[in-house]
Amino acid sequence: MSGETVLIAAFSARALAASARRAGFRPLVVDCFGDDDTLALAESARCLPARVQVGFTYRPLLAALESLVAEAPSPPIGLVLGAGFECNPRLVAKLGERFNLIGNDAETISRAKDPQQFFSVLDDLGIPHPETRLDAPAHSDGWLMKRVGGSGGLHIHTCPAKPRPDARRYFQRRVAGEQISLMGLVSDKSAAFAASRQWTNPLPRRPYRYGGAVGSLPLDEDLEARLIEMSLAVSEALSLKGIVSFDYLVDDGAPSLLEVNPRPGATLDVFDDASGTVFKAHVEAALGGDPAALLAAQWHPHIARAAAFLYADNGPLSVAQVDWPEWAADRPRPGSSIGAGQPLATVFAEGDAVDEVQALCVQRLGQLETLLYDTSNKKGAQQ
Repeated sequence: MSGETVLIAAFSARALAASARRAGFRPLVVDCFGDDDTLALAESARCLPARVQVGFTYRPLLAALESLVAEAPSPPIGLVLGAGFECNPRLVAKLGERFNLIGNDAETISRAKDPQQFFSVLDDLGIPHPETRLDAPAHSDGWLMKRVGGSGGLHIHTCPAKPRPDARRYFQRRVAGEQISLMGLVSDKSAAFAASRQWTNPLPRRPYRYGGAVGSLPLDEDLEARLIEMSLAVSEALSLKGIVSFDYLVDDGAPSLLEVNPRPGATLDVFDDASGTVFKAHVEAALGGDPAALLAAQWHPHIARAAAFLYADNGPLSVAQVDWPEWAADRPRPGSSIGAGQPLATVFAEGDAVDEVQALCVQRLGQLETLLYDTSNKKGAQQ
């Protein structure tokens, strides 16, 4: 597998490109940011605009991928899709006609993200989940409104008293609990799981915006067994393969499944190792192999690790030349203009205990925010 090329497309492709590099691949990347570290990791790269609500547009994306293939030193083994495609299974289907998809196909993504199909599957399996409906509840108190195929928590709102009809929305009763996610590496032959705890970075109008994750999270043995049992049942029912995340709320030991994201997600930064074993296992699973055997042979569980998103919440800024700390990634190129509230960078922390690591990660968010805004203000003053 050493030196083989692989196509990667995602809103932000840095984490996948880094894992692919560690695994010995040469990543050909399309994403929306074109950050410095992403470009350094990529064999070749293209930067395309995309909106969180609708994802990529087919023609520009296809042209970008085709140009990467034309430049590639060897034919790519396939295309890995990250965040940005679960809202548009039709686009995935079109891409699947042209490229070998390393991961879940359009039909699987549709079943996992369409609320009517997905929660019907959970009901058939007897898996607990919050009450969910397609039409607005008569009384909105205690209900959330979500967008089909949404990601990053930006699509989740407190249900308004009289929501406007929208086929892209569904409604879910708010339930209490700790946010626990299982990252699964699944195939027809085997599966392996690792647990993380997630937290939010709320805004007044975006109360469920994703903040970060920390793992590996130690769990009660019975709870861990139950979460794995439920995730395996869903994986089999939906024919999932590769990296998949299962998002649960756990209240007093009782888990409730909120959603499944059938693609690599933010916890790749939490669980990958120096050899890119998670990316290798994703490819192995997509090719019908045995990811659990690969992980058992090569994956060395690391100490606790956290990864969190920094947003431009103090207003828009133009990124100056910065001496980036080693614990920061997704580094915008100098001169990049970042809009207010937009993703700005990713921060990491490692240590012996998940609580300490999460606290350090949050502390570093503040440190990096100060650094970036201070240097941006100094640059503006000099101009």
